Amino acid sequence: QRRILIFGALAVLLTGLAVYEAYAGILQDKELITIIIHAINTIVISLAIYELGLGVGKEYANNDEEQNIYIVIRRTIARFVGTVSIALVLESLIMIIKYSQLELAGNLYYPVGIMLGASVLLIGMGIFLHLTRQDCREGASPVRLSLQGSPERVKTPVTAYLHSASK
Repeated sequence: QRRILIFGALAVLLTGLAVYEAYAGILQDKELITIIIHAINTIVISLAIYELGLGVGKEYANNDEEQNIYIVIRRTIARFVGTVSIALVLESLIMIIKYSQLELAGNLYYPVGIMLGASVLLIGMGIFLHLTRQDCREGASPVRLSLQGSPERVKTPVTAYLHSASK
């Protein structure tokens, strides 16, 4: 519970910072679009921190109920990577707008690189979700006890890949 409170407090602090920066930007007569984009970017980062806190809290919670660890990890990773990807795309859009206003077209490599990084991150998440899909359907874990009490390997795409990679 303490971990969730720490991440939640950081998220609330960042949200307050976004509101303060927006207010200060309006008082300083900055462009409204820049103020809005910066505020949204900070709020998305605070949401990512909050989601991370929820994931950490669920990971270390001592629940008596049996949960499939693959489902919990898939859900946490999908939320976190999605939120981080949104923050990266927003940051690259901010850079594109800024560079176009300053007529610095030669610096567009940086926001394009950030966009490519976000794309690779989403593709990697898709591959992970695809490889763990069967584990979630079957409720399988990499090692399951058989009726005789001896460990039995479960054949899933992830365990098959890990087994082949270790050879």
